[in-house]
Amino acid sequence: MFIQIIGVGKLKEKYLVQGIAEYSKRLTPYLKLQIIEVPDEKAPDSLSDAEVKIVKDKEGERILSQIKPDAHVIALALDGKMWSSEDLASELDKLGTYGSSHVVFVIGGSHGIGDEVLKRAQQKLCFGKMTLPHQLMRLVLVEQVYRAVKINRNEPYHK
Repeated sequence: MFIQIIGVGKLKEKYLVQGIAEYSKRLTPYLKLQIIEVPDEKAPDSLSDAEVKIVKDKEGERILSQIKPDAHVIALALDGKMWSSEDLASELDKLGTYGSSHVVFVIGGSHGIGDEVLKRAQQKLCFGKMTLPHQLMRLVLVEQVYRAVKINRNEPYHK
């Protein structure tokens, strides 16, 4: 299985980079993982709704340019379905067996994900109603992918 995580913005915090590197290393025997960072759109803190849409659309173009036509796209969005770790494991197992073994998770920038990216996504996933920094979401997602792999292999990590 080939999993890509596309995130908006450059990850700078050392603890997040180290955490992602650790889980990426743990995943190496089980699947190919690639993390792609696309530049965020520079904008002032205070934006109108129209300006937010422009920012999300520009970031969305950068995201879409990284997605191959055969990829199964799962966008992280507040209006997505909430899955348990076991649900994620089951979904990845089904995709790998019967669907696409190329899965792309998309994490938008601080304003969210543009409409065109959401249209391209086959699924939307929500990690909960709490707001988390999009940089932190990368670490949480990589850990959950690792947990899903361990669940699917009936190995004890997820207990």
